[in-house]
Amino acid sequence: METAVENFDTVVIGGGPGGATTAALLARAGWSVAVLEQKDFPRRKVCGEYLSATNWPLFEALGLAAAFGHNAGPDVRRVGLFAGRSSICVELPQHRTGGVARWGRALGRERLDALLLEQAAVDGACVLQPWEAVELKPEGNHFRCLAVSQSGDARRVLRAPIIVAAHGSWVHGKLPTQLARRPKRGGELFGFKANFRHTALPVDLMPLISFRDGYGGLVYGDSGRVSLSCCLRRDRLASFDRQGKSAGEAVLEHLVAECPVLHDALAGAQRDQAWLSAGPIRPGIRGGYRSGIFQVGNVAGEAHPVVAEGISMAMQAAWLLAERLTASEARTSCAARDAVGGDYSAAWLKAFAPRIRAAAAIARWAMHPAAVAVSLPVVRRFPGLLAWGARCSGKTVTVCPGGRTKLWNECGETSRGLT
Repeated sequence: METAVENFDTVVIGGGPGGATTAALLARAGWSVAVLEQKDFPRRKVCGEYLSATNWPLFEALGLAAAFGHNAGPDVRRVGLFAGRSSICVELPQHRTGGVARWGRALGRERLDALLLEQAAVDGACVLQPWEAVELKPEGNHFRCLAVSQSGDARRVLRAPIIVAAHGSWVHGKLPTQLARRPKRGGELFGFKANFRHTALPVDLMPLISFRDGYGGLVYGDSGRVSLSCCLRRDRLASFDRQGKSAGEAVLEHLVAECPVLHDALAGAQRDQAWLSAGPIRPGIRGGYRSGIFQVGNVAGEAHPVVAEGISMAMQAAWLLAERLTASEARTSCAARDAVGGDYSAAWLKAFAPRIRAAAAIARWAMHPAAVAVSLPVVRRFPGLLAWGARCSGKTVTVCPGGRTKLWNECGETSRGLT
């Protein structure tokens, strides 16, 4: 018996921050939206968990500013560098929204993702979870998407003129937007994450951790927990003599041996839940529109996690896309869809390509302690370089309605002449 076809204005594949934000904004604008998310929420995920202050206007547009403020960790007012036995800290540039000073904060993915996807459902999106898109084919001016339940044998066929791929870059499959597997390479990076309680880390500080063949970061998140996330080269990971230890425990030993100041920050700390790992990560620019399909999140482009901008980029890209789609005739015209695709791709590159390039440069530097050691005297003399690095990585760039970006100086005033 043939499965009945369900028609929507758009099908969003992936219910993480990018997909859920897209779905919520489109549904709020009156579009019929289906979201396919293959995992049950809440679920933990390898992620730095930090969202910069530039996301406050978006949370307000989603009606989630109060909920985010209630659940997220403390204000991150300082960034720092942990390298060897040295630590350097500097205040982050202040960001103002509606005349109110704002700072970035961190929220665990088990809470953030559920919060965003629940809001999409409240706004009218049809959330299918846990369901996986296993086939996606053009059908005239529309796409036909076959989805299968992850908790049974049920199948559904969804049809829509607009497809938004928000499934990330780590999931492999047969969809045209899913990345092909690559041969194993020694230099590729794997991500690790653990949460700790009772650390000595100052509550307002988010330091970058420099160590051989990798980098990491610390930040206070929700429930008084500190999130330690890091990336490490495959060949370095393979060289460890683990002697019965988990990969995460071996990675932590490497970190504290390379960076004793991290040992001081974690002295007396207690790990909360098991280590998580994922990868390899796929940094780079892949494009916002391909084969008639819109892309948001890591599938469109991925910055090295060293700058903690992944969640922000996914959500802000969703905002850029949703405002263009809702102002167009893309639901009824392939030409209009392609025009939106070109406009969105250009806006995506303008907003996020500088962050990706800055992140790649910072990652190369942080993974070589010798280069960091040579730089330390300069950074100590001019600690504002850390704030400059934060600005280059996007922590003072707001993606605004209409596709504009506004740059903010250290006083929080809008720069002139930039749109």
